[in-house]
Amino acid sequence: MNTLTPLLEPLRTPPGPSPRRDRHVLARLNYLQPTAERPYSYACEPPPGTPWENCEYEPRQMEIRDARLADKPPCIDSEGYALWDAPTSVTDFLDTEAVRARYYPEAAELALAATGATRAYVFDHLVRRREPDRAALTFGRQRANDVAAANGRIHNDYTEASGRKRLALVLDDPEAVARVRRFAIVNVWRSIKGPVLDTPLAVCDARTLTVSDLVVSDVRYPRRTGEIYVALHSPLHRWSYFSQMDRHEALVFKQYDSRVSGVARFTPHTAFDLPDIPAGAPLRESIELRCLVVYGDAQ
Repeated sequence: MNTLTPLLEPLRTPPGPSPRRDRHVLARLNYLQPTAERPYSYACEPPPGTPWENCEYEPRQMEIRDARLADKPPCIDSEGYALWDAPTSVTDFLDTEAVRARYYPEAAELALAATGATRAYVFDHLVRRREPDRAALTFGRQRANDVAAANGRIHNDYTEASGRKRLALVLDDPEAVARVRRFAIVNVWRSIKGPVLDTPLAVCDARTLTVSDLVVSDVRYPRRTGEIYVALHSPLHRWSYFSQMDRHEALVFKQYDSRVSGVARFTPHTAFDLPDIPAGAPLRESIELRCLVVYGDAQ
């Protein structure tokens, strides 16, 4: 019996009284500057003499709407993202065993509810923490023996190629892969501390993207290199965030969809600094989890 399902609800109405009721904020988001090179960024200490990244990012002042106040709640298959009321039984997200044993099944169930898919495979998670000195946002570098920092570069976790590659890695069975007609990769993002009052996550409406906005980029880890998209600026991009996301809420957003038309396929996202952060606001701590979902044969 699915005991968690009754707790999962898409949020369709604005929350209760809030000190921040503006429909939007203006904040700087870091776009890739046009470059002739294939961009790369290190997620860990690079080799001596090698820069952390080989490209420049330009901050652009953008309007970021509070999606809680949208006239119509966003949908994962149109805008590319949706907010869910999804309480968790995990109390310590730094306890990797507890996260894998309890949070992974919770997140898989949420991913199925959010996407309408038939099977879900959680394969990765990462805890991030804003730096105490509120340093300028970077690609979210991980310091030695610590969790990763907030990622302040606009990016999408999968490209056309790495999305397809991930299916084979997760299923690890060529016959099972051959039977899949449609699959998607979603992120599940939540605060693990309390209401997010600084450095929230902004997501780009997938309907405002064009193919030419996305640039293939490498992310270099100690033992592998991943492939993601970073984004060039477009005045057409429409950005949103959910104000004061709390621990019982989860933002589910699309990172890849094998269906090539009619649905959101990529949702670029980034941490950003809220203007006028309240004095003494706690530093953001969050967990992001990646889940591959497979749709039934009829899809």
